Amino acid sequence: MDDGTVDETVDVAVIGAGIAGLSLARGLIAHGRTVVVFEGRDRIGGRLRSEPVSVGDRTDDDVEPCVDSRIDLGATWFWPGEHRVAQLVREFALPIHEQHLAGDAMYEAPDGVRRLDGNPIDVPSFRFSGGAQELAGRLAADLPHGTLRLSTTVTRISGTGPFTVGHARGEHTARQVVMALSPALAISSIVVEPPLPESIDRVARATPVWMGATTKAVAVFDRPFWRDDGLAGSAISHVGPLREIHDMSGPRGRPAALFGFGRSSGVSPIDRDDVVRQLTALFGPAAADPAELIVVDWRSESLTSPTGVEQLRSYELFGHPVFHSPIDRPLHWSSTETARESPGHIEGALDAAERTLAAILSG
Repeated sequence: MDDGTVDETVDVAVIGAGIAGLSLARGLIAHGRTVVVFEGRDRIGGRLRSEPVSVGDRTDDDVEPCVDSRIDLGATWFWPGEHRVAQLVREFALPIHEQHLAGDAMYEAPDGVRRLDGNPIDVPSFRFSGGAQELAGRLAADLPHGTLRLSTTVTRISGTGPFTVGHARGEHTARQVVMALSPALAISSIVVEPPLPESIDRVARATPVWMGATTKAVAVFDRPFWRDDGLAGSAISHVGPLREIHDMSGPRGRPAALFGFGRSSGVSPIDRDDVVRQLTALFGPAAADPAELIVVDWRSESLTSPTGVEQLRSYELFGHPVFHSPIDRPLHWSSTETARESPGHIEGALDAAERTLAAILSG
């Protein structure tokens, strides 16, 4: 990786080093194109974010510590039939495991908590045993030195092809440009000159950001105690703060974890004490003492979510035709929100990259 200031000309400038941007860059380079990938964060992966945890040694001498285990604070699953993800899993020999399903689910209503017969909440799916961000890491490892420019936020795109791509470290000239970030974030954070057609601008501004208004809470424990009680670790709540909860434990239950989603609203983040109280009400007193509790409000991630992201609710705009081909210049859209298949999933990001690759190679 090279984060230095360089003024140069490339065939394609890709903005965003999430799964779509990395997959697209890999494909373009394989076809002989010169590529630079700009990423405002100091890491790759975008909404694939995996963090290390180490638990299992606080109270139980019979349980080995979980060293270098990772939990996902962003995207978590992929599903049967998502062939693009499955192909990369096979190619990179990534360890995966099935989502835990066995046991009863819990239901929380204003009038109390009750146990459901079986688990109608979870469906068969797969998880990355080393964390979903490992997929991004393997894609990035295939890119030539100097392709990735981390901590380099693009602020301006001018021209109609070739383009001048401006950022704090300088400028690049690119024959084609790819917005591999959510359309709403791109429109709100990057000045495009001349302005995009109103028909594109309007749709892009209104398109929701997947996970953008979501808070994700992960509680890590020494052991998956809920399984001993015949519980699946899943719950639906009409009380909150978490609206749905799932078992997030690793293979064989290590590391043991529960995670939940809550929709962020207002100016205050979800309260951590409220999360612990809710988990305790649902799963019993053992949930009151997590070894670690991580709460991520994705609204606060300025390189994911534009201001007011919680107001964007028109999910029917996902995969809108305006994103599928350049209208008046070789400026492409390539994020999971623009996908025709599985929008919002990792598979959707790969679908968008595949579509964009074909458009650039045929242009």
